[in-house]
Amino acid sequence: QVQLVESGGGLVQPGGSLRLSCVASGRTFSVYAMGWFRQAPGKGREFVAAISWNGGRTDYADSMKGRFTISRLNAKNTVYLQMNSLQPEDTAVYYCAGRLGYTIAENEYHDWGQGTQVTVSS
Repeated sequence: QVQLVESGGGLVQPGGSLRLSCVASGRTFSVYAMGWFRQAPGKGREFVAAISWNGGRTDYADSMKGRFTISRLNAKNTVYLQMNSLQPEDTAVYYCAGRLGYTIAENEYHDWGQGTQVTVSS
């Protein structure tokens, strides 16, 4: 497993943008599939986006398509989530996660960061 630390969250107005980063420590990051998930108050954790180890495959939840972009830079041990056109319903704690083998299933990921808060409010 690798240790994952998210950053980049904060308060943003509706329509604004944020770029989340997840920095990993561990030599296996470059072969990990990575995902972003979020959890809003009172709700379960939901899938946001995923990316394969080499960036060749990506998936997005329907509500994020066209607004969010997942990417990674293995040389920096970092995965990113660019979030545009943010709306109040995007308010949540955002988590990055990793595993060997590509999946979008939350319960298949075994390595999780601590989360970063994203608040979208006017």
